Amino acid sequence: MKGKSLAKTADSGQAGMTGSKFYKAFYEFVKNGTIVMLLSLLSLSVPLYASAVSYPAQLYHHEERRDKFVKGDTLYLFHSGTPDVRKTIHVNDTLAVYRTSPSCEVTPIGIIRVISFVGDTYIRGEVFAGEIRPDDIAKKDNVSCLVISAEICDK
Repeated sequence: MKGKSLAKTADSGQAGMTGSKFYKAFYEFVKNGTIVMLLSLLSLSVPLYASAVSYPAQLYHHEERRDKFVKGDTLYLFHSGTPDVRKTIHVNDTLAVYRTSPSCEVTPIGIIRVISFVGDTYIRGEVFAGEIRPDDIAKKDNVSCLVISAEICDK
């Protein structure tokens, strides 16, 4: 009698899903392409998430790049945007420009005159003396700015 009640319980589905039924259901799940569809959606959502938090630099700079700037050329400097920059550097100030060699030797190479501030983190300047290249450092007192190779967009 006890054997009949156990068999009856297993046949009625009350004992839960057996191993072979689970694998059969999983096979149907895979066969229908549900897993492939879920993996495809996941792979598409990752790049969307990544581009939501990053921005392409070309939106903020023109594509034209310069290798060097000589006397009379207008160039742009990037700075930190902190208040000490605006306290130290003013329009018509001159900044000494230095170049660092691969052996970390710092050499003075030119002078830049400040024309104006552009936005919160850029300075427009004019080369007063020397041949200045992108990645050179312009300094005044304890403030340093990086010479960049592209013009700022006026947006």
